[in-house]
Amino acid sequence: MNSNNPFSHYRIEFHILQSFPATCLNRDDVGAPKTALIGGNTRARVSSQCWKRQVRLSMQDFGVKLGIRSKRIADYLAKACIALDADEKAATACGTKISEAFSKDTLFFFSDNEAAAFAEYASENDFDAAKLNDKELQKIAKKALNPAVDGLDIALFGRMVAQAAELNVEAAASFSHAISTHKVSNEVEFFTALDDLAEEPSSAHMGSLEFNSATYYRYVSLDLGQLWESLGSDGIAEAVAAFTKALFVAVPSARQTTQSGASPWEFAKIYIRKGQRLQVPFETAVKANNGGYLKPSITELTDYLAKKEILAGSLFGKEREFTFGDDTSFTIDHLVQELKNFTPAQP
Repeated sequence: MNSNNPFSHYRIEFHILQSFPATCLNRDDVGAPKTALIGGNTRARVSSQCWKRQVRLSMQDFGVKLGIRSKRIADYLAKACIALDADEKAATACGTKISEAFSKDTLFFFSDNEAAAFAEYASENDFDAAKLNDKELQKIAKKALNPAVDGLDIALFGRMVAQAAELNVEAAASFSHAISTHKVSNEVEFFTALDDLAEEPSSAHMGSLEFNSATYYRYVSLDLGQLWESLGSDGIAEAVAAFTKALFVAVPSARQTTQSGASPWEFAKIYIRKGQRLQVPFETAVKANNGGYLKPSITELTDYLAKKEILAGSLFGKEREFTFGDDTSFTIDHLVQELKNFTPAQP
């Protein structure tokens, strides 16, 4: 990491508790809510990939221009060449040639700036695919990528380019699988659908859907040092703000029209700290107390973090600590502002 990086080894850690009613937030291969066995108990689970994608898409609502993650790179680049007056046949050939420099039938994560630079390079070579050089294309990509302008999600979630390792971007954000803090058993909903035009009252369709309800623990870490490496000094505050807002509003989209899960954060501990990452395992499932799982989950979360801070001593590396959910005067807007304004102490 750059020795001049002022955010080196700093991270923001989010420890979030979020309760959902009857839902199927993330389905497995047979359509049932995902689960995991933890501490000898079955827990509800939402995969890190699922929530990460929703956070990424939600960032658009906060002024972030996203990159493009697709296998259909050739088609996208062909359109960029056509926009520069290439004929369709030449554009298609150039799009195919350029895409093959980065991906062999795998997803490629790229930005509009990169796509425009590739098309401009093709134009300079008269849209002759035979003249396009893989190494030159990779140099263009490295120079054109500017996540602070477009493709912030590339800096946050990273990219791997097997055919050009120098274009790899280390992810600044790390997501755990969200797990329920307590034991969960999936349930089955039996349903019928009626035919409006049927002459006799009867069911036109019958089926079943699995669901559960849970209080989830979510752990997310944002490596500020890595984010600075990808963005430089420009845009890091705005990136932190947009990411935090998206993290707050994003909810997995599965079955939202039939089993709506529109539940916001209930409680969160947020740290700005150095040192190794710290995730709460909830290895022992909490028991319902005072009518639900949230209160004992808050107790387990806060007690665990407090104990680990004491045991880690100076190695805990805490700079700031925030609690969301126990005081209505501290809103998500206050949290975003505090995180956005954080500046590392000068050595």
